Amino acid sequence: MVHAGIPLANDTSFGAGHAPCSRLEQAVLDFSSLLRGGEFRRAFPAAGDDLKVMGRRIDGEIGMTVALAFVDREVRSVDDYFALKAAMESWLTARLAEPCSVRINTLDARDAGDESGIYLTVTGTSAEHADDGQVGRGNRVNGLITPSRTMSLEAAAGKNPVSHVGKLYNVLALEMARALRVNIPELCEVSVQLLSAIGEPVDRPLLVGLGCCLEEGVALPFDERRLLPVVQARLAELPVLSMRLARGELRVF
Repeated sequence: MVHAGIPLANDTSFGAGHAPCSRLEQAVLDFSSLLRGGEFRRAFPAAGDDLKVMGRRIDGEIGMTVALAFVDREVRSVDDYFALKAAMESWLTARLAEPCSVRINTLDARDAGDESGIYLTVTGTSAEHADDGQVGRGNRVNGLITPSRTMSLEAAAGKNPVSHVGKLYNVLALEMARALRVNIPELCEVSVQLLSAIGEPVDRPLLVGLGCCLEEGVALPFDERRLLPVVQARLAELPVLSMRLARGELRVF
């Protein structure tokens, strides 16, 4: 359904986004890019496509715990599996921008006698163990699961880019947060929440909630009216955003 050329929201739901990434968030994104990159894949053909990364920062020190499916045809034995895993950890650690500990498949049993004690798969994914998760908890438009941030439980994948607010508003909230940060330099951090109303035009959210932190030393009071033109501009560009999503120019997980 459309109203004056603007599609109507298919649901009453909300999307959320924030900018910029924290030090830990950016480290996790960079680390994940390494894992998915061609250089790592060429160096370690045993690495499957199914991977999950948990990043932590404790007293300033960053660590990564990784679940990475191994492809069985590329592994000769249990000892070879553990040798490959150690080599991967060393390879990744050497290429990170800052010191970071790396642990891969921590549930592995070092005394395993067969594949039952290690993360070995035929396909390189956990799908063969009935763990499909196509639009599950990991599919966030910024590539991260951020429990300390405001985030929507809507999965963005598998939805049309025209009226499904579970997709549109999550991407729009992220882009709006980034635009506010770029256009208003006094802001050091921005979070955005967008609430839709089913049956209403998608460019007229029921609520736009903004959380803004100022850079240290910025004089008060801050004129909050400066936020409105940036918000209005992003809402006006929703048809363009829909087309970018339809063409696959924007990631949704």
